[in-house]
Amino acid sequence: MTPEATGELTRSRPAEVARRTRSAVRDLAAHLRLWPVAGIGLAVDLWSKQAVFAHLHPEEIRTLVPRMLSIRRSVNPGALFGVGQGLAPVFIGASVLALVFVLYLFWQSRPNRKSLHVGLGLILAGALGNLYDRTYHVADAVWEDTGSVSWRGVLGRHVLFTGKLIEQTQNSWVLGPYPDGKGRLARIPKEPNLSLGTTPVVRDFVKIEPSLGRLELWPWVFNLADAFLVAGVGLLLLNFWLDRRAAAR
Repeated sequence: MTPEATGELTRSRPAEVARRTRSAVRDLAAHLRLWPVAGIGLAVDLWSKQAVFAHLHPEEIRTLVPRMLSIRRSVNPGALFGVGQGLAPVFIGASVLALVFVLYLFWQSRPNRKSLHVGLGLILAGALGNLYDRTYHVADAVWEDTGSVSWRGVLGRHVLFTGKLIEQTQNSWVLGPYPDGKGRLARIPKEPNLSLGTTPVVRDFVKIEPSLGRLELWPWVFNLADAFLVAGVGLLLLNFWLDRRAAAR
């Protein structure tokens, strides 16, 4: 190697080290991994929800892959698995904190952490998609007061039915499917432990169908935002594991 080449290599090393150790916030390529993933993911999630609820009949189940995957309309007044009904303000606050935490992790990361930035983008897309629903989609709801804490209603009550109020008589409420009430109506008798109110909801539509006999392997309905969140958290955990493995060497 000539002296000129050696000098050039020596001069380039500090610049390369500085590039690798600076914050991803100052790196254009890192931003191009984070924000397009977040933006495209959010757009796809909101479009898919709107399309399904606009074109699918409330009782319709459309098979995409026989015995594997289908879509249907469903609304969730709680969090994952329907847990925590009535705690929408808590979920909204948690979503905002999660978004702040994601941006903090991006700021703390290095420009070469490509999979981490993609994972953070997916988490942003999923959190924003469900945050949008909880903020702008509010359904009429019949609440049942149970008087005890349960996995669904931690405040001693849970949602018995969600939809759009069509009619209210002296003895009953009549609700149709969310959001427009068009479809099969449900008449719910008024009882002392029931009350009419509203609740923020998340629009779900994806159903995994495999089962063992009569046992469904995944009985819950979810949306693309949920899938993005799971994938993003998976990439995040993978990066944390790789960091710990590298530090242990």
